[in-house]
Amino acid sequence: MIYFDNAATSFPKPKAVIEAMEDYFFNVGGNTGRSGHRMAIKASELVFNTRELLARLFNISDSSRIVFTKNITESLNLAVNGFLEKGDQVVTTSMEHNSVMRPLRYLEQKGQIKIFTVQANKEGLVDPAVFEDILKKEKIKLVAVNHASNVTGSLVPVDVIAEIVSRYGSSILVDAAQTAGAYSIDVLSDNIDMLAFTGHKSLLGPQGTGGLYVREGIKLAPLVRGGTGSNSEKEIQPNFLPDQLESGTMNIIGIAGLGAGVKYVLKQSVSKIRQEEMKITKMFVKGVGKIDNIEMYGPRDISKRVSVVSFNIPRHAPSMVAYLLDKQFNLACRSGLHCSPSAHKTIGTFPRGTLRFSFGYFNDAAEVEKGLTALIEISRERYSHNKQTEL
Repeated sequence: MIYFDNAATSFPKPKAVIEAMEDYFFNVGGNTGRSGHRMAIKASELVFNTRELLARLFNISDSSRIVFTKNITESLNLAVNGFLEKGDQVVTTSMEHNSVMRPLRYLEQKGQIKIFTVQANKEGLVDPAVFEDILKKEKIKLVAVNHASNVTGSLVPVDVIAEIVSRYGSSILVDAAQTAGAYSIDVLSDNIDMLAFTGHKSLLGPQGTGGLYVREGIKLAPLVRGGTGSNSEKEIQPNFLPDQLESGTMNIIGIAGLGAGVKYVLKQSVSKIRQEEMKITKMFVKGVGKIDNIEMYGPRDISKRVSVVSFNIPRHAPSMVAYLLDKQFNLACRSGLHCSPSAHKTIGTFPRGTLRFSFGYFNDAAEVEKGLTALIEISRERYSHNKQTEL
């Protein structure tokens, strides 16, 4: 199987990720912070070491500012619901995933917040000057931006926007679902206040892992309150990180795998991963550009995107093309709206959606060539409309 669905979840995982999870399952087994025996201590060390690896990856000076969650959706909900209060105003973009839009719309519908939306262009790119125009006129508490679109792959200049945000006394929340592990992120030089990330994409860990970095000085109300293994003599939630925002038993076996994934990324280096992924992305973008019957979305300038490419073949439903690629060409990809209806409205593909190829570090040029060949065959209608309907 050729796997071009890394924007949904990366595959395959490094062998070290599987080995780390097996080691926890068979040799560690304890619960972090709940006991004083050696197995519990070893589990606590494992969790701490993963925090330290993530801190190294994102240039975070204090790893206790990293809170583990079960996925980036929980991280974003924690940031939005824990930070915003009644009467606050928020700026976001038209390219956001529903993991940002739905929490914001929920608070808006309750009459608690007001949302300003920066409209991206047809390539999914935003102009930082528009953020400044809003910040000049309105009292904005939070700016929430998708670092890279999961639809068009278009990158947002986070460092430029964050500098503007800090100048006006606001805070920035960055959704790094498509960039953490595949694109350089430095929370200090980029002036990032909150960074939400997932473990199962370019960090190469398992599903069920994620986290949120919270800059010192940012206060969040917990989404969940309960046992933390600390301050157990009190019936009120601890007021220090990470415990304040980490109630309940963690997915320690998942965090073990995440730690191994991050270690692998650090060993390879983000710059090398970026270089390799963009090499095959450039090859694909160039190849698709030569196929007359394919309409591609997102920036043509490779430096302005990540390895996510959306496209359509006229007169062919995206879902049917994905089906054909799977059944006839042994190729896995994703079709539809990708949980980002606003982004599809921005690029003019709503409600139809698109077909999406998303490349990872383990894909190669030979696979890209096979993918292009398959698209040529389908676009030239070697699979007739009637045959597709029957399928």
